[in-house]
Amino acid sequence: MLASIILATTALTTAFAAPTILPPPATAEPLHAEPPQYQPIPSAVPELIDSVIPPPPATASLFPSPTGDPFFDDSPRDLARLAPGALIAHRDVTATASSIVLAPVRWVRQLKFRSTDSTGHPTIATATVVMPRTALPSQGRRPVVVNNLAIDSLGTTCTPGYRLARGFSFDDLNTEFLPPTTQLAALRGYAVIIPDHEGPRMAYAAPQIAGHIILDAIRAATAFDPAELAGSRVAMTGYSGGAIATRAAADAVDSYAPELRSRLVGAAIGGVPADFRMLVGSMNANLGTGLLHAATLGIARENPGLPPMMNNLARWLATSPIKNLCSTPLTAMGASFLPMQMMSRVPDPFHSVQAQQIFALADLTSGRSGTPLYIYQGQQEWWIPAVGALDLARAQCALGVRVDYRAMFGEHFTTSVLGFPGAISWIDDRLQGLPAPSTCGT
Repeated sequence: MLASIILATTALTTAFAAPTILPPPATAEPLHAEPPQYQPIPSAVPELIDSVIPPPPATASLFPSPTGDPFFDDSPRDLARLAPGALIAHRDVTATASSIVLAPVRWVRQLKFRSTDSTGHPTIATATVVMPRTALPSQGRRPVVVNNLAIDSLGTTCTPGYRLARGFSFDDLNTEFLPPTTQLAALRGYAVIIPDHEGPRMAYAAPQIAGHIILDAIRAATAFDPAELAGSRVAMTGYSGGAIATRAAADAVDSYAPELRSRLVGAAIGGVPADFRMLVGSMNANLGTGLLHAATLGIARENPGLPPMMNNLARWLATSPIKNLCSTPLTAMGASFLPMQMMSRVPDPFHSVQAQQIFALADLTSGRSGTPLYIYQGQQEWWIPAVGALDLARAQCALGVRVDYRAMFGEHFTTSVLGFPGAISWIDDRLQGLPAPSTCGT
């Protein structure tokens, strides 16, 4: 029944997903006017804020509190000796996860494995593997869908892994259900890997660690069940925050996990925040600023150059219970309209050396994807402007990547619905061995 609904929706949304022929970029770097949200504040303001607000206690931490579950919290002492993707532990969560997966499953296992953070240091990571009841194809291995959910959170209890181990919660947007990627893939007979791609420090919007964790999750799942998963085709997908993680994994495969290159057949991304510099102009000092603040804190957890720029107000907020919030309350915090400049020790933070370094690290338009891309973006986006996704698509075309770009009618939330059928159909075609189409101009 669910598959029939999606097929019908695919037909209805064809008119909203127009393929766009993409010429190469006219210049080496995209040129966009600097928005007014970049303007510095009066130079006396940062000193005034720190003179009125005392610093938080020295023991206050920017990092999230532990979950209380040793599976997510505990790290082995010999972690540095393990290879990336090496299995550390696994457990069965079929009983609780089945009520969320909503499809017939043989088992659902959670894996803990070694990965690598943004600075090259070893870290633990977790992912959940869903194995459907559907029998293996008559020929070949079981295809795999890597479902990179939009976690968009700062707290360790906000991950899909924690949810699948504990059951339904109202704390986040419950993207385990919508869009129903996991459910449809399992009904199709595909194994599904759901990585907790923000890592144990919940580094929301930090692409490097997310890409590493996703690739290591594929390695760990293959090691856990080589009989069904070794050598199988793998496709990845993610929307919004999940698109950051998916794009990062596609970019890192050649350098970080080259042995997976032959298995990756495509990555579908939508609502992609391709240019963090652009997001400052679209999300700062408006209803989107709550998520912008959260993303900045998430990136700061992986980049030691950012915390020294925080003023006392920012430090109190970053070390308060806010550091453990999930996506829904973080989104609601946009109602404060608090500009990022009011959180900095310097009056012109967006033109600082540290900001330029972060913009470069979070730039998803650079770097060549190691797999074909399907990119869909709402043309009426106001928080994540379509021009960023266009820059990404054009840059990848210029690098020789096969890109299928779809311009959608709608903004961020409607595009997540209207664009889903096309994305899931594209993934299905790749896993069935069909060659990836391209809308890159000649």
